[in-house]
Amino acid sequence: EILALSTAVPEAKSVRCGIVQTAYANGSSTAYLKNIVKTDVVIAKTGVKYVHSAAHDHFDVGTYFEANGHGTVLFGPKYYEMIARAEQCLLSTCRRNRATVAWQRLRVLPRLVNQAVGDAISDLFLIDAILYLKGWDLQMWSGLYRDMPSRQCKVKVKDRTLIRTNDNETMATSPSHLQPALEAAMQSLTKVKSSSAAKPRAFVRPSGTEDAVRIYAEAATQADADMLASEAAALVYKLCEGV
Repeated sequence: EILALSTAVPEAKSVRCGIVQTAYANGSSTAYLKNIVKTDVVIAKTGVKYVHSAAHDHFDVGTYFEANGHGTVLFGPKYYEMIARAEQCLLSTCRRNRATVAWQRLRVLPRLVNQAVGDAISDLFLIDAILYLKGWDLQMWSGLYRDMPSRQCKVKVKDRTLIRTNDNETMATSPSHLQPALEAAMQSLTKVKSSSAAKPRAFVRPSGTEDAVRIYAEAATQADADMLASEAAALVYKLCEGV
C-alpha cells in the first residue's frame, strides 16, 4: 500500500518498514522475509521490552512478534507525516485512483492495532482484513513457507551468570570456547547435508529465572535438529559447569 501511495506522494518511499524477530524465530520465516518479501529484518534480544524498543528505534512501521505470541505493529512520526501529506495531495482531487485507496487503507491502519501492549484479537482482525484484500485463504497463507524442524532443551548449571551472549543472543561470548564449539557442530552437520538449502543453526542463552542454559537448534530434518540440540547440550554441560 505504501508503494501504491508513493505514486502520488513520493515522500512515502522514505518510510522504512521492517520486522523485528528474536533468535527463536524459525529460520525459514527470516529467509522468507528477507529473500521473498524483501523487507528488513532486525534480530533483538528475547523479551517484549527489547523487541518493542528495536521496532521503535529501527523502523517507521515496525512489526514485531515473539514465538511465544507477543507482538504488535508500531507507527512512528514519519508514518503519520506521510498520511498527513497524502491527505493534502489527494483531497484536492475527486478521482478515486489506486493511491487514494492506499491512503484510505493506511489512514485507518493504526486504529486496528494496540501499539502499547499488543492485542491478539485486533491483530487477528487485521490479518483477516489483509487476507480478504489479497484474496487469500488460510491454506495459502499457511503455505507461504515451511518451518524448519527445531528442538529446544535446557541444561542446569552451577551459575548461569558465567554464560554471556552478544546483544541479540545469537552468539555466546563467554565461556570463550563455547561459541567456536557450537559453530563446529553446526558446520559438521552442514558438510554432511551439503545439498540442503536449509542451514542448521543453534544458539544458547542463560535463563532469566533459574540457573540453567536454554538451547535452541534447527535443521533440515527433525533428526538433525535433535542431534544438534543434543550436541549443544553436551557442550554446555562440559564447558559451563553443568550439574
